[in-house]
Amino acid sequence: MTDGKRQRLSRLLKDGRMLCVPMDHGMSDGPIQGLEDINAIVRSVEEGGASSVILHKGMIKSLNFSPRLGLIMHVSGSTSRGPAPFYKVDVSGVREAILLGADAVSFHMNVGANSESDMMRSLGALADEADRWGYPLIAMMYVRGERVKDQFDPDLTALAVRLGAELGADLVKTTYTGNIDSFAKVVKGSPVPVVIAGGPKVSSRRELLQMAKDALDAGAIGVTFGRNVFQDSDPKKVVKALSAIIFNDADVESALKEFDH
Repeated sequence: MTDGKRQRLSRLLKDGRMLCVPMDHGMSDGPIQGLEDINAIVRSVEEGGASSVILHKGMIKSLNFSPRLGLIMHVSGSTSRGPAPFYKVDVSGVREAILLGADAVSFHMNVGANSESDMMRSLGALADEADRWGYPLIAMMYVRGERVKDQFDPDLTALAVRLGAELGADLVKTTYTGNIDSFAKVVKGSPVPVVIAGGPKVSSRRELLQMAKDALDAGAIGVTFGRNVFQDSDPKKVVKALSAIIFNDADVESALKEFDH
């Protein structure tokens, strides 16, 4: 890893761990609850202690302030109403990320989709471009698509994560497989750091915090939680509670006390 890439990657982390809030959902689903005002939600999670956020280029351009946290520009996308929602196509690149002041780029690939080969080619090319510019690349590697029966399958998740590393990603984001033992095997098979996605809205804050704690115990370096943060009634407190677990090694009961303040 080049010095430039290492320095930029450090802006996304705190003490080697990540608490990232993805906000790239607007491209696929529109202005869903929590993302109507992008400036307000970015400020909220920054104040809560998030280490980074993920935004598409248009949302970065729309920010009316300069965030102090790490900024990851997402460079792939599709819409939920299009003819091929699992097919994530290139919508930007490293050069635009540099011009907009982002610290890294991210790309979403669905393993098991009919368009898997095309996405693989795009991710590999993006990794080469990122290396040329000394830019960190986060690969969002999911088991999703027309050929997938179980998106939480540990073996397929391990394949997806390893594929992201094989193609040149510096960090891989993937779905949590449901328990510490199965996810530990996923992490073990990756030579690059792994973080978990939040997935669908969970039933309780306790469940969310427990998932973060279990992922860390399995070897992940952190979380990238979107809907379960920005659609909460108090996103800032959710981030503070997650920060206690991720950066201060708090247990779930202690972290839950953040909501009492």
